[in-house]
Amino acid sequence: MPLLFRRAILALPLSLAFGLMAGLMAPPAAALEARSGKVVLSITGNVSRPNAGANADFDMAMLEKLPQHSFTTMTPWYPEPKTFTGPLLRDVLAAAGAKGSLLRAVALNDYKTEIPAEDANQYDMIVARLLDGKPMLTREKGPLFIVYPFDSKASLRTAPFYSRSAWQLRALDVR
Repeated sequence: MPLLFRRAILALPLSLAFGLMAGLMAPPAAALEARSGKVVLSITGNVSRPNAGANADFDMAMLEKLPQHSFTTMTPWYPEPKTFTGPLLRDVLAAAGAKGSLLRAVALNDYKTEIPAEDANQYDMIVARLLDGKPMLTREKGPLFIVYPFDSKASLRTAPFYSRSAWQLRALDVR
C-alpha cells in the first residue's frame, strides 16, 4: 500500500480506517458455482456472479439446491388448480447477482415477455420446475415456468400478469 495512502488511513478515526481497509481487502463476489449438467436457464445482462463468460448458467441441479417453494393456484392454462414448485425468482436472481429494473424472459419457442424486476420482490413468483410434484416436460410447459401466485391477490388475475408468465423458460436478460 502506498505510504501516502497509509498516512491518510491512519489520520481517520479508527473505526472508519478499519472499515476502509476491510473494503479494500475484501474478495470480489464469488462466482456462481459451475454447472455440471445441461443448461436449463441462462441469465444475461447485469449479472455480477457469472459462471459462463458474462452469463449465469443454471442446470436443474443448481435450481434444486436453492430453497424450494410451492403454491397452488388457478391459471388460464389449466382447467383446475395446479401446484407449482421451484425456487423463488428473486432467489435465482440473487444467486446470479442479477440487478436491474427489467427482466426479459425468453422461452424455448422464442416467446418474449418483459417483467418489471420489482415483481420478483413484491410477489412470491416461482421459477417452477415441478407441476403437481412432477418434473415438467417441454410439452407440459416445462422444463421451467415463471408463475405468479395468481390466487394470492385479485390484482394478479389480470391479462398483464398472465402475459408476464413464461413457460418453457430458457433465458432471462436483466436490464
